[in-house]
Amino acid sequence: MQREHAPFRAETVGSFLRPESIKQARSEFANGTLGAEELREIENAAILDVVEKQRAAGLQVVTDGEFRRAWWHFDFFEGLEGVEPFEAAHGIQFKGVETKARGVRVTGKLGFKDHPMLEDFRYLQSIAGDAVAKMTIPSPSVLHFRGGREYIDETVYPDLNDYFDDLAATWREAIHAFYQAGCRYLQLDDTVWAYLCSEDQKAQVRARGDDPEALAETYARVLNQALIGKPSDLTVGLHVCRGNFRSTWISEGGYEPVAEVLFGQVNVDAFFLEYDNERSGGFEPLRFIRPGHQQAVLGLITTKNGTPEDPAQVKARIAEAAQFLSIEQLCLSPQCGFASTEEGNSITEDEQWQKIRSVVAIAGEVW
Repeated sequence: MQREHAPFRAETVGSFLRPESIKQARSEFANGTLGAEELREIENAAILDVVEKQRAAGLQVVTDGEFRRAWWHFDFFEGLEGVEPFEAAHGIQFKGVETKARGVRVTGKLGFKDHPMLEDFRYLQSIAGDAVAKMTIPSPSVLHFRGGREYIDETVYPDLNDYFDDLAATWREAIHAFYQAGCRYLQLDDTVWAYLCSEDQKAQVRARGDDPEALAETYARVLNQALIGKPSDLTVGLHVCRGNFRSTWISEGGYEPVAEVLFGQVNVDAFFLEYDNERSGGFEPLRFIRPGHQQAVLGLITTKNGTPEDPAQVKARIAEAAQFLSIEQLCLSPQCGFASTEEGNSITEDEQWQKIRSVVAIAGEVW
């Protein structure tokens, strides 16, 4: 029952702790003592190292660790046409900590042209060896959700229906551009679906004049429009995240409020789902995933701390999930990346790699 194509039984979400060489180089680049070419050479060397470590741990899939990014989402957004960064009044509030102040707003017509991350993927592909190179980018719904109408220029998009159509078209262009660059495994990272499971987050959505249930339907439609014409040999996964910054989180709540729309309607090939603690709820929502090729990648290994999981307990939870979805449609991964932002989680590199080796070992025993 081992899978020969993505998603694999043993998976990874994407980001890894930044090595000291990257941190030092980015600091020097920021203060003007290191040039862009020198920075990229240092990043290349660090990415080659992290790819070799992923392969040595037994993974069939590798990422670049998101080493060229400061954020899991803003770096990608800022490379789109019609999107501009700005210094926000405050950062994003997590449980007890706040990110650096940063934001993006839509000031022109959305589009995807000559994005710098295409070259980032080409480098990853060139060093992946016999592993499958996976590219990770944010989901289109994330660009809309955090700011909503306030961060979309009304003179450019007086009608939000036109905005959502262009949002879908932009991601459709991105999907095909990465495919043309050689990508056969693309992951869309999405915090929004988990926020729509959180009563606190839904209250904030209503306070700004949006309807959470209507947004879920809209986001499902945008994702499916973006996937129109997806090549049959391209695997697209959707990672649903409750927030991941310095080992903290934002939202709480199981998947039930969005399960029927998310699992029953969105035409991705795999759902990467956080299931590492009680905030994630039970496995019952998996019943909405359609029989067939769609996979649920169970994030049962936490990246929030370095405490190793008990393999017997992880296997027991996989068996529990298999009561609601065929075990042939299940895979295993960490619940999130280890460093969704360059600051990273409160975990050591040794603990990080032990987590990855644990995923590979448990998956090998289960499947």
